[in-house]
Amino acid sequence: MYTVVVVVAAILGVAVVAMGVAYLVAPVANAKGFGLPAWPEGVLAAWLNIKGIRDVGMGVALLVLLATAGPHVMGWYLLVSAIVPIGDAVIVLRHGGSKVLALGMHAATAAVIVAVAAVLLLAG
Repeated sequence: MYTVVVVVAAILGVAVVAMGVAYLVAPVANAKGFGLPAWPEGVLAAWLNIKGIRDVGMGVALLVLLATAGPHVMGWYLLVSAIVPIGDAVIVLRHGGSKVLALGMHAATAAVIVAVAAVLLLAG
């Protein structure tokens, strides 16, 4: 079970880095799948790069912890990082965005992160 959770954690790290890079390379195109009803265009699209660099940093941190720290540290990092997709879901819902994406993507991501964190914390 522990090995499966470590693999899932690695996949999460790579996926978060990939999402971040996508927001840095093509912010408006990727933002449409986030769940909000409208996104800034033109110069204001630079705000979307904030999401991109945040995701790259969090994903790299996850991978570094996976490679260097024990399961207990990794579990705590994941548990704390679940705040981000929870916040994303709240933002989407609060601003009239897609309930399906808020719950099916953001809240579901938070649930997976919390489940992986729990296994790692119990293993540590």
